[in-house]
Amino acid sequence: MNRLGWNERAAVALRRRASLLLGWDRGQIWIAVVLLLLGIFMLLPLIYIFNHALKPYSELFIFPPNIFVMDPTWANFTELFVVTRDSAIPASRYMFNSISIAVIATLAVTIVSALCAYPLAKHKFPGANALFFVIIVSLMFVPETMQIPRYVVVSSLGITNTFWAHVLPHVAAPVSVFLMKQFMDQVPNELIEAAKLDGAREVMIFLRIVMPVCMPAVATVAILQFQNIWGNTETSVLFTTDDSMKTFPYFLQTLTQNLANSVARQGAAAAASLVMIVPTLFVFLVFQRKVIATMAHSGIK
Repeated sequence: MNRLGWNERAAVALRRRASLLLGWDRGQIWIAVVLLLLGIFMLLPLIYIFNHALKPYSELFIFPPNIFVMDPTWANFTELFVVTRDSAIPASRYMFNSISIAVIATLAVTIVSALCAYPLAKHKFPGANALFFVIIVSLMFVPETMQIPRYVVVSSLGITNTFWAHVLPHVAAPVSVFLMKQFMDQVPNELIEAAKLDGAREVMIFLRIVMPVCMPAVATVAILQFQNIWGNTETSVLFTTDDSMKTFPYFLQTLTQNLANSVARQGAAAAASLVMIVPTLFVFLVFQRKVIATMAHSGIK
């Protein structure tokens, strides 16, 4: 009986899809075909990276290169973690540092950006517009111009060679504050006033009313900052001299440097490239709908 019901539901779903396709005109069909081809084309780099990580050395240097692996192997991943077997710092340590820093820094950026955006959006205190203008202007500066001020601050705080040297430079994120504020502007002021009349305190209004409405913006900020922090090498280069405190992207940069030839460790580098892209790809796929919702509403009032 259950199987019959499932078959009936499947047949109804197929009929609905068929009716939708039959209702399309020729132009819509062509647009759908073009978008499908563009989607497949944009997936080619990901397909190549996944296949490249599984290629043996005999396929890594074929010219012209093959997109699909012919004889897949896990030897590259084994080499990635064996290459540091005789060194004082194993590859797993770099991976642990990157995961810990990315999670902690992402949480810190999200919380600080939300706390900064809320008063700018819902409390018109003196100088609020000037402060928001400064935040907007700070978006114009390229990251290289901030390296010396950041180094001075980190050195003055005495947090070099610590996890905080990796976390604190990312906390000030003007893009995150901008996205949060633009989304919080959509929250009706009447809703907040009604909560105040009911006796709700400012903390409760922020946690129970504003933040649930702004969850798409929170997810977007978390995704963008995780991608930025996960692939960052600046903090490992500038703020740490202890190899045990450096991150996996820094290890990836040094994996094939200062070698006698250009062939050694290329398999490990291919595996490391896949390891670098999988977490950000997973996070984006899980929260992609939130990103689209944020971009659609961040500029609408």
